[in-house]
Amino acid sequence: MPTHSTTKTAKPAVKTAAGKAVAKPPRAATARPRAKKGGGVTAQERSRLIAEAAYFKAEQRGFAEGGELADWIEAEAEVDALLNSLGSS
Repeated sequence: MPTHSTTKTAKPAVKTAAGKAVAKPPRAATARPRAKKGGGVTAQERSRLIAEAAYFKAEQRGFAEGGELADWIEAEAEVDALLNSLGSS
């Protein structure tokens, strides 16, 4: 009966410009969200804050059509100002 080998194979090498072979660096197992400078929030958290602020702006104007972009731009400026003030404290 044949036996199976449990040895691991080496990662393929990458050749450099000088012609030397170097092992590939391992890839990260999981990607972490990166924190923004202002306020220490991730891009995803910042986007959620802007969306909520824009929603409340739209609600204040009765959800009338045509002001969505202005709501978003104003909300983005307000959230960024708040995050920057928190980050510089």
